[in-house]
Amino acid sequence: MTVTTYKWTIKRYHQAIEAGIFDDQSIELLRGDLIVMPPEREPHAYYNTEAADYLRTLLGERVKIRDAKPITLPNDSEPAPDIAIVKPLGEVYLEHHPYPENIFWVIEFSKATLSKDLGNKKDIYAEAGIVEYWVVNLKTPQLKVFRDLKNGEYKTELTLTTGTISPLAFPDVSVQVERLISKM
Repeated sequence: MTVTTYKWTIKRYHQAIEAGIFDDQSIELLRGDLIVMPPEREPHAYYNTEAADYLRTLLGERVKIRDAKPITLPNDSEPAPDIAIVKPLGEVYLEHHPYPENIFWVIEFSKATLSKDLGNKKDIYAEAGIVEYWVVNLKTPQLKVFRDLKNGEYKTELTLTTGTISPLAFPDVSVQVERLISKM
């Protein structure tokens, strides 16, 4: 017996959302598949909030920090990264979620979903052209940085536990790694 799964397009996914089909569920669309998102536990919420506030302080009006809001990608994906650092386009986002060309980088805070965030999600972001992707590993406090996008793959992977890092889009900004991975 062959099992065939239904693949969602962005258009049909948005129609289902408009119809209220997913009102009581936390889901995201990855490569046409609906993925149920696990409930957010306290450490995840804490680190996500603290990091978003820290980045707002560092980057100010140069960006818009979006916490757990969808981004629309061309590979039938509409994930909701923990933090998306995007261009401050104002009312444009009334018409659509940020597209890859609007995104400076995304960050995921990960414990229960670590393998998905370092595997499938990393590949989806790279294929879509997200130039930089950070994963904060909450199991063994460290920051994984993926960058240097080439042919839909990240060519550089850094693992940091101390020091600072400058996002590719903002080489004048130094992000303290400890502010992302440690209790602040």
